[in-house]
Amino acid sequence: MSMSFDQYMRDMVQPMRDELTVLGIQELRTPEDVETKLPAAKGTALVVVNSVCGCAAGQCRPGVARALQHDLTPDHLYTVFAGQDKEATAKAREYFAPYPPSSPSIALLKDGELVHFIERHQIEDRSAEEIAADLTSAFDRFCR
Repeated sequence: MSMSFDQYMRDMVQPMRDELTVLGIQELRTPEDVETKLPAAKGTALVVVNSVCGCAAGQCRPGVARALQHDLTPDHLYTVFAGQDKEATAKAREYFAPYPPSSPSIALLKDGELVHFIERHQIEDRSAEEIAADLTSAFDRFCR
């Protein structure tokens, strides 16, 4: 019995996807998904660029989970998966200018405009608690 590489990768990353979707974060798997959701997202939208790396597992996803326990949270919650849903990720990154591609990363948009961005280098050297504090501060500022 053999398994295709694509199937293997889908099976391997599913738990990483589930860590965010269980929080109510909607996956945007295609460029069309991104184009349907992000421009139409009135109010605030959190976009998590998920990744298979260790800092996504140890800091980014847990930091997002903690931040979403805050009293004030974004109106819309989305995620794209770098390296897996490549075209959707590329389309989402168009909204993150002037920042270069970074994964994992976390964007906060307000009425389609980027207002806060956490790059990989701001994730890999901080704890989940510090990332959650950064996000909740941004929520307090922009999600009113």
